Amino acid sequence: MSNATEPSLSKVPEVTLVFWIVKIAATTLGETGGDAVSMSMNLGYALATGIFAAIFVVAVAAQIAARRFHPTLYWTTIIATTTVGTTLADFADRSLGIGYAGGSLLLLALLLASLFVWYRTLGSVAVDSVASPRSEMFYWVTIMFSQTLGTALGDWTADTAGLGYTGAAALFSGMLLLVVAGYYWTKISHTALFWAAFILTRPLGAVIGDFLDKPVTAGGLSLSRYSASAALLVFIAACILFFRHQPATRRA
Repeated sequence: MSNATEPSLSKVPEVTLVFWIVKIAATTLGETGGDAVSMSMNLGYALATGIFAAIFVVAVAAQIAARRFHPTLYWTTIIATTTVGTTLADFADRSLGIGYAGGSLLLLALLLASLFVWYRTLGSVAVDSVASPRSEMFYWVTIMFSQTLGTALGDWTADTAGLGYTGAAALFSGMLLLVVAGYYWTKISHTALFWAAFILTRPLGAVIGDFLDKPVTAGGLSLSRYSASAALLVFIAACILFFRHQPATRRA
């Protein structure tokens, strides 16, 4: 019989500095990659969302079916959530006419509902508890909502609020620094701080991605979405290859 306090491994990575660096790069790639397919390829938001949603479903199914943590598979699934989040948010905000504010509030409600149901069902939303198919389903649905929210929130602050891409990036960077300060110097739940940071990295990546590929007249650098996406993908691959990624440990 196994000991209840015996450590076991989850299906998600240990949260380290490298984790956050790759997460920001992945969210930035989600923005440039999503825009490349929906805008540069002229497929539109609906069709692009359908394509990325199919990739997302396949990636999540593979992640859940895996018996152990695989860094490449995990980050592929994260990238899938960021790309579908980008095109889905753009489809809701622009094609359906919900608007950035309405879309952000709706997605925030869905995100909070997902976390609430997850907690009420399994008793914890801590990432180190993600080791069963059930907890993984909650984990990936919550992440998908957070990635979609981040896109809408990034567009809202950069465009509607008039902060521009650099101003919005500074805002979200400052908010992330507050989360870091809360982690080291307060007694706020580390689980709550993790999800706060996870959510905030998405709009940060979104505005950085827009800054890279939007026209100079709109405050961007006017880089090719394809080349920006390729460079980000190479960077993420290098981080996976050259840095050690371990699964988070938990108590069974």
